[in-house]
Amino acid sequence: MGQKGAETRDRLLDATQELMETWGYFGAGLNQVVALSGAPRGSLYFHFPGGKDEMVGASVRRAGRAIGDALTSLAESSESVTALADAMLGFLGDQLEQSGWRKGCPVATVALETAATNDPLQQACSEVYRAWEAALRIQVADRPDADDLAITILALVEGALVLARAHRSRDPLTRVGRQINALLSAPS
Repeated sequence: MGQKGAETRDRLLDATQELMETWGYFGAGLNQVVALSGAPRGSLYFHFPGGKDEMVGASVRRAGRAIGDALTSLAESSESVTALADAMLGFLGDQLEQSGWRKGCPVATVALETAATNDPLQQACSEVYRAWEAALRIQVADRPDADDLAITILALVEGALVLARAHRSRDPLTRVGRQINALLSAPS
């Protein structure tokens, strides 16, 4: 694929992510993706012959990698795992607030709407969540409860994002941050 083709594919994925985060799977159709991306309709089927589900799956995976990369970058610049948790919640809170509380996690809405009925999208969401859990597990690897702690932190963050979006407030993120710090500070 040439540069122009890659740019068109990226525009389609950007539009898909924007619409999925804001309106969810069922609130975003192919016509909206084409309109928002500015790509010709034929490009959609060229890059994603499997249609909407293939495009949404690619978008979820790409967004998941971007959040994973941000988490890795934050981990490299954080002095401790509690500092990482604070930085992660701050980063996600900034994104949520800057979107006017329209966007939370790029995976959660798709997972909630499709995981029970769409195996390919369930798998894409599961892959992303497992990668994030693994990245968190690395940060707490010195603890005997690292597996449980990683999934607990992920669940707390995801829940806090939903509540912050619903309340249009960073307060849930702040409160969950305090609880994550308490968990991380507790003896293992």
